[in-house]
Amino acid sequence: MFRAFRNEVEAALADALAAMDLPTDDLGVEEPPEDVSATLASSVAFRLASEVGAPPPKIAVDIADHIELDGYDYIDHVDTGGPYVNFHTTERYLADTLDAAGDEAYGRLEDQGESVVVEHTSANPTGPVHVGRARNPILGDAIANVIDFAGYDVERHYYVNDAGRQMAVFTWAYETFDEDDLDEEPERDRIEYDLVRYYRKGNQVLEEGDPAEVEAAEEEISEILQGIEEGDEETYARVEEVVDQVLSGMKECLGRLPAEFDEFVKETRFMFDGSTKEIASRLKDTEYAVLEEEAWQLDLEDWDIEKKLVFLRSDGTSLYTTRDLAHHEWKFDNFDRAVTVLGEDHKLQADQLNATLEILGNDTDKLQNAIYSYVNLPEGKMSTRAGTGVDLDDLLDEAVSRARDEVESRLDSRIRDDELDEADIERIAHQVGIGAVRYDIVSKQPTKAITFEWDRALDFEAQSAPYVQYVHARCCGILDEAKDAGIEPTDVDPAVLSTEAEEHLLRTIARFPAVIETAAEDLEPHTVATYTREFAEAFNGFYRECSVLNADDEATKRARLALVDASRHTVANALGVLGVEAPDSM
Repeated sequence: MFRAFRNEVEAALADALAAMDLPTDDLGVEEPPEDVSATLASSVAFRLASEVGAPPPKIAVDIADHIELDGYDYIDHVDTGGPYVNFHTTERYLADTLDAAGDEAYGRLEDQGESVVVEHTSANPTGPVHVGRARNPILGDAIANVIDFAGYDVERHYYVNDAGRQMAVFTWAYETFDEDDLDEEPERDRIEYDLVRYYRKGNQVLEEGDPAEVEAAEEEISEILQGIEEGDEETYARVEEVVDQVLSGMKECLGRLPAEFDEFVKETRFMFDGSTKEIASRLKDTEYAVLEEEAWQLDLEDWDIEKKLVFLRSDGTSLYTTRDLAHHEWKFDNFDRAVTVLGEDHKLQADQLNATLEILGNDTDKLQNAIYSYVNLPEGKMSTRAGTGVDLDDLLDEAVSRARDEVESRLDSRIRDDELDEADIERIAHQVGIGAVRYDIVSKQPTKAITFEWDRALDFEAQSAPYVQYVHARCCGILDEAKDAGIEPTDVDPAVLSTEAEEHLLRTIARFPAVIETAAEDLEPHTVATYTREFAEAFNGFYRECSVLNADDEATKRARLALVDASRHTVANALGVLGVEAPDSM
């Protein structure tokens, strides 16, 4: 309803300004100051002050006088407060909100008729996923979710670097060494933890081995790289034996978040189909191509990028970026829009890629990048194994363990009364623990570096995942109790929901679809997390002040029960967009 109300406000404002012969390009519609009871306000009077030659408060009054309200369903009346034009809603606004939020799919927007590919994570398949990179799959999955919920046809892709030097080194090491050559046991019983030991051993030899050994190794590594470049099937099979095994373990790790993918797109695909060579040829023919330092490079100074982009080595082999250019043109051919989630250390490469795609004649407006900073852990909070850092699996194990301790400490009496068995405790621990990690990471602005802190993430009383999850559990508990008592939210009269707490909760529920719309447009799922905290506060205020099952009369009881049901759908869908489970009990 909020989106419909906002559209009405914008239409009414535009008509009023047009009647006053004033420009309508920037209406300044926004949420009003905290001390104003209106649902929306316009600050357009600020913008018009110099043009009209009058103070903003007077302009605001003149605009309000020109607003015609006939034909609008949700605008009840308009007033002013200083320089703001304030818009107030009708009773129908709240009634329609309650009705709409009774649908389990509440908040999902209409089909946009547009396809979007979201590429995220794409960590090199050289070993376990590191916690420092955990923000990419968590943020990427949430971005894909919110775009999907906003009505777009979304595919989630993982771009696999299976053609670079790292994979050549890995393949050589895997084929050269055996178990007796390795210095350590696998850190975890999963394939990528087993195989990464070969990769570490190979790098150790390349860094510390005698010159003859290193020279022989480099020759083999070079042959592998050249074989891939030439599309040799035997070489490809050798490399993919390693890639696919490591990738299978990484998938299992990411599945714990969960972060799942529709397709794992390998960069060798764009080498074997000839598109990488075709890209290199086209780039060589542009006015920006220069042959320097025995390599073909692009001069991108016209795009204010000082560092040249190397796209072809002197021996004719391509680079990762060359292959990624072919990859992006493939995206443009198959999707209406492409979104890539990247760490801050890839910003230069992203700028170079965008400029080069433009040189190649592509519409780069179809490409959006979401750049994020990395996640740190407080010193001493988790053990760091030599040479490995902290793996994402370690973080998730620790999260579940801490959540289990917290849940058990809160549910001692219920456990004693056999209301919850071990399976229930384990389920809740996973929902709360994994949810706490995801929520804490996705709730921050992506460009800000964050330090993950356990006490904050698992705080049931603060603005954290458990705090919001508990609202859903509380809604489920009320609805279950009502069902057992034979009370159904039928024949509901929304007009009886007249207390300040009830109306505030309804107005908060009404905003949810608009939050989804904006988050999808801006690629900022953290705004959905912010909304869930505001929603939890609104619901808790309602819960404190308004008894549901012990309401004074049946009409109020049914209406409040419908409001609880609407709240359950809202918070479940908001958490779902963030990739956080909504427990039925906690």
